[in-house]
Amino acid sequence: MLQYDVLVVGAGPAGSSAARFAARNGLKTLLIEKRPDIGSPVRCGEGISKAWMPEMDIKPDPRWISDEVKGARIYGPSEHRPITLTADKAGNEVGFVVERDKFDKHMAALAAAEGADVWVKSPAMSVIKEGGKVVGAHVRHNGFMEEVRAKMVIAADGFESEFARWAGLKSVILAKNDIISAAQYRMIGVDSDADYTDFYLGSVAPSGYIWVFPKGDHEANVGIGCSIDRLHDRFDLKNYLDNWIKKHPAYAKGKAIQWVTGGVSVSKVRDKFTLPGLLLVGDAARLIDPITGGGIANGIISGKYAASVAKRAIDGEDYSQEMMTEYEKMVKEKFQRKHLRNWMAKEKLSGLSDETLDKLVDAVSEFELNKISVEEILKAVQRKYPELVEELEQLI
Repeated sequence: MLQYDVLVVGAGPAGSSAARFAARNGLKTLLIEKRPDIGSPVRCGEGISKAWMPEMDIKPDPRWISDEVKGARIYGPSEHRPITLTADKAGNEVGFVVERDKFDKHMAALAAAEGADVWVKSPAMSVIKEGGKVVGAHVRHNGFMEEVRAKMVIAADGFESEFARWAGLKSVILAKNDIISAAQYRMIGVDSDADYTDFYLGSVAPSGYIWVFPKGDHEANVGIGCSIDRLHDRFDLKNYLDNWIKKHPAYAKGKAIQWVTGGVSVSKVRDKFTLPGLLLVGDAARLIDPITGGGIANGIISGKYAASVAKRAIDGEDYSQEMMTEYEKMVKEKFQRKHLRNWMAKEKLSGLSDETLDKLVDAVSEFELNKISVEEILKAVQRKYPELVEELEQLI
């Protein structure tokens, strides 16, 4: 039997963040990852924001940055004129296009540098509970089953979190419109603009969008995400993306060197994501933004929060549900209001016609926004297409 203060299950950015800050807080910490290679296979568009990095003590590193962008452009179905979001307006939505496998390894290395132990190819096989408290896990490591005991366990094993389910934390089955099916080509020989990430709305990607994330000279990630309730068979997603690429010479002339697929939850924040001795972070707590599908920053922030509550619980020898709920309060105060608003906006936007989306983008692209907000967008629409305001005001 091995004894730790904190066991972290899953070495994605959220798990590595939790392990890093737990170790920094003086806690004996073990970070385990079921795959042999942290960060692989890549299942991500690889775009991340950057405004949050100083708070999380993360310094940009050219080893994992492919491109730094000045802003984002959002195109309506006609692709006439985009909404252009620069750093002063888009704020934390502007940042880097990264090499995700290298970024994830960097995050795990930061945890190790703080003193955390890291095990790869070491899946958790079952939960250990005593008296209603999660007290560890059975872990397969180096061909042997290890009993790892911990005062606190942090689950960072994705939005379907097997570990949480094993522990008895029931997860509501997501509605089909709360799951995005995503696919992406890494392409070379393309003519993307290295200064901007581009997003394309409308029937080209039902209830989702197509993205282009530049990755340096004539290279880009070109991908698509669609709500699974809008897909009829397993070929639909690829067909949508292939058809879009064929219509755009800048990308049709390129060659794909990688194909990536995956699923993303775009639901509300989970109502409950703790049990005595157990905290869920990142995607496991459903902290992915319902509009953008981005979850890296949210996961890393939640990891730091979880480490702070774990420290308080261990120091006070208080593993009650009341103590665990302190973590839920921190996360919900930070994310829940924005997530709920964005979830509602996602629901509304998914039902808009191409014509309405074009008018929306056209109106906003002409309006000098002081900041990106629903109120500012509605002002822009009111000025040019007042007949649309009633249809869109539910986005507030």
